[in-house]
Amino acid sequence: MHDIRALRETPELYEKAWAAKGRSGAAAQAIDLDGKVRAAKLAAETTQSKRNDLSKRIGQAKAQKDEALASQLMADVEALKSDLVIQGDAERGFSSDLQDLLASLPNIPAADVPQGADEHGNVEVRRWGEPNHVANPKDHVELGEGLGMLDFEAAARMSGARFTVIQGQLARLERALGQFMLDLQTQQNGYLEVSPPLLVNDAAAYGTDKLPKFADDLFQTTDGRWLIPTAEVPLTSLVMGQIVAEEELPMRVTALTPCFRSEAGASGRDTRGMIRQHQFYKVELVSITTPDQSDAEHERMVACAESVLKALELPFRTMLLCTGDMGFGARRTYDLEVWIPSQGQYREISSCSNCGDFQARRMDARTKKAGEKGTRYVHTLNGSGLAVGRTLVAIMENYQDEMGRIAIPQALHPYLPGLTHIGGEG
Repeated sequence: MHDIRALRETPELYEKAWAAKGRSGAAAQAIDLDGKVRAAKLAAETTQSKRNDLSKRIGQAKAQKDEALASQLMADVEALKSDLVIQGDAERGFSSDLQDLLASLPNIPAADVPQGADEHGNVEVRRWGEPNHVANPKDHVELGEGLGMLDFEAAARMSGARFTVIQGQLARLERALGQFMLDLQTQQNGYLEVSPPLLVNDAAAYGTDKLPKFADDLFQTTDGRWLIPTAEVPLTSLVMGQIVAEEELPMRVTALTPCFRSEAGASGRDTRGMIRQHQFYKVELVSITTPDQSDAEHERMVACAESVLKALELPFRTMLLCTGDMGFGARRTYDLEVWIPSQGQYREISSCSNCGDFQARRMDARTKKAGEKGTRYVHTLNGSGLAVGRTLVAIMENYQDEMGRIAIPQALHPYLPGLTHIGGEG
């Protein structure tokens, strides 16, 4: 959600950002609706003031035994009552239209975000490790099916496309990965582990900017709740409607959960394998901060996500997304892209975003300093630490050998005692 006062003061900033997202003229439309809201409100206040004045005069007329004047004044008050209803309806209608419009408009990028239309405008910030140039690399589908541990056909029979059955040692590796990531983020990086609901209501989905824009990308239950697309939704909603003491911030929470996405806008993209699934596991990182903490917290969160890839010794690069490639709710986003040998390119494995006060305004999440009366909106940040399925893909492909086995990264040995390779004995 957007601050209408800031929009009034700097409409050109908003118009430029929204025009780049295909919403040219939205700033002027919002300001016009805001003007109508304020005009209707002023008209209602003026009418109410007139009614109050006439009501006082009715009492005076009756005190002077002037029943004719009192009757006329009462008729005038009744007439103004209908005007008040009309003006109130107008204010509510314009206000609703304004809120619907503002809810449909994306966040404004930070000043240091590079301009660009799509992923080609993203800027590489750094990279770590050397890409593994595996001779004649097999992709994860061929590797997993060759080991008898990935079954896409069985998944399709029971659930349809974009599902996978993982079994045997590969299922153990997936489970170990999630546990390793969660332990790293809680024990080394200071996040508090949370086990949140996997179903949320409209308010939580709206507050984290998933509704109304992304309703088609979500799965809805028969009772109107939503399966979470990421633990960002319930974790950020921990502060929905709350005033958090400033002394308690930053608040850092994490969760390992299943995630559910309809992938409505991904027709034809990554249809093979596990890169883009309807159901997958992910370790999510969420931070709630004061406005002055959020930029530093964003850099810290990215480093926490990078630490997983470094521990697993997977080559990656960190990208600062341009204006045209950022998500709806983000004011700045870094993507981590891991090397995928079979594709000969880096692919996204984590996205870490600073949303500023965009989500906080939608969910009315504020902070207050001890001893002060005023409150201000918190800033919310979220990121993957990491997507477990895509990390499994990266390990399978980067750690494969010529016999089709998959070596276990050293960092995972404590989680898989006695197992050094998938597809081998010990």
